[in-house]
Amino acid sequence: MTMPVGTFNTFSAFGNREDLSDIIYNVDPTETPFISGIDKARATAVLHEWQTQALAAVNSVNSVLEGDDATTDTATATVRLGNILQISDKVARVTGTQRNVDHAGRDDELDYQVMLKGRELKRDMETIVLANQGKASGSPTVPRALGAVLAYIFSNTSKATTGSDPSSLGGGASTRTDGTMRAFTEALLKTVLQSIWNNGGDPNVVLAGGFNKQQFSTFTGRSTPMEEAGSRKIVATVDVYQSDFGSLKVVPDRFMRARDVLILQMDMWGLATLKGRNMLSQDLAKTGDSDQRQLLTEYTLEARNEKGSGGVFDVTSA
Repeated sequence: MTMPVGTFNTFSAFGNREDLSDIIYNVDPTETPFISGIDKARATAVLHEWQTQALAAVNSVNSVLEGDDATTDTATATVRLGNILQISDKVARVTGTQRNVDHAGRDDELDYQVMLKGRELKRDMETIVLANQGKASGSPTVPRALGAVLAYIFSNTSKATTGSDPSSLGGGASTRTDGTMRAFTEALLKTVLQSIWNNGGDPNVVLAGGFNKQQFSTFTGRSTPMEEAGSRKIVATVDVYQSDFGSLKVVPDRFMRARDVLILQMDMWGLATLKGRNMLSQDLAKTGDSDQRQLLTEYTLEARNEKGSGGVFDVTSA
């Protein structure tokens, strides 16, 4: 059947108004569980420093004579650690024309673009602080770089025989050497958990990429999904792992390296930002018929005491 001859239709019309929704749909991930979950601190210099304290070794023969003179015990000095502040930014630029035409889904194009850049910057920061990156002081031609999580963790690790921990022993200056990848198993996890406990740590979060988050869900007691008949729901995941040394929340992170599984005591990490430079939004000079706005942050990672955390490294990620 065909349209009657002479019938005016939408295929021939040029005056129909467009139908464009005022809702803009975006499914790109923006969750940043690590930097959102750790403490926030303030930095006042390019080199941000803190101290750690260890107790003297346990004395299993601590016994003294009745009435004996007291003997002074050797004091244990603090250890001074530091990290370099890194500058990260995003710049939005919109023409004068685009700012003044009618828009769908936003009022001001520049404000909208700055909002998007803020989300992108936060994702960049999550990726950077979880990367295999050592700190660097920089120069007039080389940007400063912060030492990331993997540059500090060395006490409690499980790695391939061909891999190695940071040579600076947690000082943040060097990176890990990746080894041959192997399967992530519960035995590897338990080894690291016991090492953390032996060193006095109290981890509460496990961060893993998507593949190893699913692998985690197959650990003890979870080899088969469970069906809750009343709610008609199948549960095939582990969100909390009850270990011999306490409960840990298991969190997937899209922006960490897929080959790492991090076991973290979250209060032993912090994100320090320079005063006045935390997500600073500033207009840049006009150089023509467009407007520029820079979103900038100057920040670093505090590794307050890496003995409270650990990692299973060099694990299969696909």
